[in-house]
Amino acid sequence: MDSLLTYISIAAMMVVIPGADTMLLVKNTLSYGPKAGRYTVLGMATGLSFWTLIAILGLSVVIAKSVILFSTIKYLGAAYLIYLGIKSFFAKSVFSLEEIQAQANASAKSSSRHNKESFMQALLSNVLNPKTVLVYITVMPQFIDLNGNVNQQLILLASILTLLAVLWFLTLVNVIDYAKKWLNNPRFQKVFQKSTGLLLLGFGVKTGI
Repeated sequence: MDSLLTYISIAAMMVVIPGADTMLLVKNTLSYGPKAGRYTVLGMATGLSFWTLIAILGLSVVIAKSVILFSTIKYLGAAYLIYLGIKSFFAKSVFSLEEIQAQANASAKSSSRHNKESFMQALLSNVLNPKTVLVYITVMPQFIDLNGNVNQQLILLASILTLLAVLWFLTLVNVIDYAKKWLNNPRFQKVFQKSTGLLLLGFGVKTGI
């Protein structure tokens, strides 16, 4: 039980530390509303579930030990984050509160497109994140009893990580949505938009190094 509590504490710290997922979540929630933010969270959870399946199949260790496979994932992930950063930095529109509300009331087709984009961005960001592989092969094994059912323990640990991430990011979505009325400042939003782009670029460059 003590080791499980230790793992939960470590997993919680990993989740709350701001990263590319946080930037995507904030950007999508501010730009397209809380529903897009929740789709972003769903994409994150799906990406983590993907790596859980990979780990259960024993492929995460193979990927980590293969320089070619690991480097491929690493550079694809870096390139994708850089792409998102450039896209955000050079975006032409800056959303005011009225525009955000107008988008929230837009046609179902437009809303569906933004939700799908938010989901896919988060999914690809997680699937192409080699650091997730390292969590599964460095952190989780320390809390697995080899005398027990390894796959069941892995599923439990991965589920805890995913649950903590979902709870944290859903909370952020609600906080961001609630705080939007204080963010109705074109100058702030322009600075935020550029800053988000630069941060995503930074995460991408750092991942590729």
